[in-house]
Amino acid sequence: MKTAQEGPKRPAGISDEAVKAGTGKTWPEWFAILDDAHATKLGHKGIVALLAEQERVGPWWRQMVAVAYEQERGMRQKHQTLEGFQLSVSRTVGVPADALFRAWADERARAVWLPSADLTIRRATPPRSLRITWGDGSTVDVSISARGRTRSRVVVDHKRLRDAEDVGRMKEYWAGALDALKQTLEA
Repeated sequence: MKTAQEGPKRPAGISDEAVKAGTGKTWPEWFAILDDAHATKLGHKGIVALLAEQERVGPWWRQMVAVAYEQERGMRQKHQTLEGFQLSVSRTVGVPADALFRAWADERARAVWLPSADLTIRRATPPRSLRITWGDGSTVDVSISARGRTRSRVVVDHKRLRDAEDVGRMKEYWAGALDALKQTLEA
């Protein structure tokens, strides 16, 4: 097991330099502070509260520090949240945002690049987002943003997955689906 001084180089995917620039402390310093506070017994909300109240860490950084600490101390796996596991996949596509939105929202258009998908669109906000319930009960949030007049970006956040295996399987699925979407729309 790594000591606080040896800690990993990129907890939560964030470099030691970045966490120091954002919080004034390095990963080993944060891990030592949290170890001294017996944070492994606090749970996520307790760690976040400690970081907010005693350390005056801002909202985004307190979440990042808490997650990194939980992962480092074996309290949480990569991609794990309080509601299960999640992943994110994105692509930039050479079409305007409204065309990209239609490719998701229109059942016929979607069937071309996402055939046989078992999903229910619960909420759609043209041309920016869709909230979807996947066939297994997990949640898919689709965010679309314009990148100029002729390009747009789509981000798929698939949440409430059961385990790390589901993350790997669905990450591969969404990468292929978004590649198919890109090819379909840019043809």
